[in-house]
Amino acid sequence: MASRRRPLSIKTGREDSGSGVEEKEGGEGKGTDNGEITEAEEEEEEEEEEEPVSPAGRLFLQPRFNCHIVSVMGCGKRLDVDAVKAGLEVTLVRHPRFSSIQVSDEKPLRWVRTKVNVEDHVIIPDLDPNATSANPDKVVEDYVASLSSTTMDHSRPLWDLHILNFVTSEAAAVAILRIHHSLGDGISLMSLFLACTRQCSDPDRLPSLPDARSSTAANSRSGILELLLWVWAGLVLAWHTLVDVVLFTATLAFVKDTRTPLVGMEGVEFHPKRFLHRTVSLDDIKDIKKAMNCTVNDVLVGITSAGLSRYLDRRYGEGDDVKKEKKRLPANIRLRTALLVNIRRTPGIHALAEMMEKGKGGGAKWGNKLGYMVLQFPIAIFEDPLEYIRRGKAIAERKKNSLEAVFTYWSAWVIVKIFGIEAAAALCRRMVTHTTVSFSNIVGPIEKIGFCGHPVVYIAPSVYGHPHALTLHFQSYTNTMKIVVAVDELTIPNPNQLLDDLTESLRLIKDAIPRS
Repeated sequence: MASRRRPLSIKTGREDSGSGVEEKEGGEGKGTDNGEITEAEEEEEEEEEEEPVSPAGRLFLQPRFNCHIVSVMGCGKRLDVDAVKAGLEVTLVRHPRFSSIQVSDEKPLRWVRTKVNVEDHVIIPDLDPNATSANPDKVVEDYVASLSSTTMDHSRPLWDLHILNFVTSEAAAVAILRIHHSLGDGISLMSLFLACTRQCSDPDRLPSLPDARSSTAANSRSGILELLLWVWAGLVLAWHTLVDVVLFTATLAFVKDTRTPLVGMEGVEFHPKRFLHRTVSLDDIKDIKKAMNCTVNDVLVGITSAGLSRYLDRRYGEGDDVKKEKKRLPANIRLRTALLVNIRRTPGIHALAEMMEKGKGGGAKWGNKLGYMVLQFPIAIFEDPLEYIRRGKAIAERKKNSLEAVFTYWSAWVIVKIFGIEAAAALCRRMVTHTTVSFSNIVGPIEKIGFCGHPVVYIAPSVYGHPHALTLHFQSYTNTMKIVVAVDELTIPNPNQLLDDLTESLRLIKDAIPRS
């Protein structure tokens, strides 16, 4: 049974954070004049403590789509376990999803608030000290890989934090936060994590993200011209959406990606995954963005196309006679990503901090509200490295003028309502297995942050439990970008080579941009 709890007052590092309970004149708490909880307030609290699991959340609980988010975080000093537990108590534990379990009895599957024992969620593994001193990076890599072959206890809230208190090549200690994907989408969960941190330079301030406003200057136009442009934009949007819906339906029905060395075997979602990451310069990516008049995401699509092309060219050439010349990569390779798109406005960091401070949802909407978008990566060897950016920009711009993700979200909702979650899960899995790679770009803070008083050196998120052999994430943090890959080693036995190809592609593209 869920425990009955009233929101408590907490401190977030600000002197004016105040109480989570609004006080009346005379010091009485919220409720009647004698401090009792009214029937209406009790019903409101009951409603807050029980909420149906969203269709997307139920999808991520299906046996062949049992997805978990795992984020490796490097810290600049040894982790004080007691300080971490105390910090979690006043932040993450107060979030409704992180203090709820999933219950299904006579009612549909729903979230029910429960008492959280932080001791159950903070795990300090007993590792061989000889191994951690000899090759600490390999120990971390092996440990994170081992998590992908374990399940979480559904009798407790579906998250845990693993602390590895030894020095690695990049950090003084490592924390691994694992969260079941049914709790929320990756963007919302990253925003929530940031709401649990503070700026290192000012421990009273929340992190800040890059300005998302468009850099394009607005042009003054006449009313008629403005109207014509809006009409034309609407027609283009409708046409692109129609085309994308037809192609999406064809992918569900019969259009599969080319069978390359990146495509996993049947049942790949059950295989343990290997997680690796590499740090590159965000300034280099911004230089390319500026030179090519595009966005950071356009550049990342181009880098991914170039890196995957280099890797596949090598794999196809394995065993060839050295005298055989180039052209190892087959023409017309179809290689696409099943891109999850959050169609709900992500709660802001301040709204999430307030949510945790009050211990209830408030006005910040939460959960998975996701649609799919199918995006193709050009696979070819171009003499001009900048051609990857040009094509990546064209692909990304084309997808921005489409409501494909909105259509797929509402289509899935209708399918769940009519045929049930099992039918929706089967269709989603079919669509994912007809593509090759999972791809994501998550924006991080622009300044150094601290987690429970510990400076964060890097953030490397990924996911496992879905039927792809390759998952590729980009995570920005201050002036760096982490490239994170999660691979099935039976399919991709040399993931470090893949990271080498991605970083080398970035270097070649950076060197090719025109110099002013």
